[in-house]
Amino acid sequence: MSLDREWDSIRPDRSFRAANAGMSVLRITLLFGSAAVALALIAVPILDKQTRSSSRDALASGLDTMSTGSVGSRATYTLRRSVLQPSPSSVCIIRADGRRSGDC
Repeated sequence: MSLDREWDSIRPDRSFRAANAGMSVLRITLLFGSAAVALALIAVPILDKQTRSSSRDALASGLDTMSTGSVGSRATYTLRRSVLQPSPSSVCIIRADGRRSGDC
């Protein structure tokens, strides 16, 4: 028996197949996809903490984060503030019957 035939009996198929290349592409895609998911799971909480700390810094820098709410009173009124008013601390109070008080 010649050496070529012995080698063919040990490793009979040495040709390139498209199916093997397709499996390689699939494996690489799964590898990078799982790495992206893992990175997203780690990065989102870190970025959320940074966003919250920067919003605290914004409060310290004078950013007005006014929110609305209700008061346990029977009188209904609306508070209005506008950047167009002469003073930044001007408040206009509008009562339910239409009366206005403050800097309207």
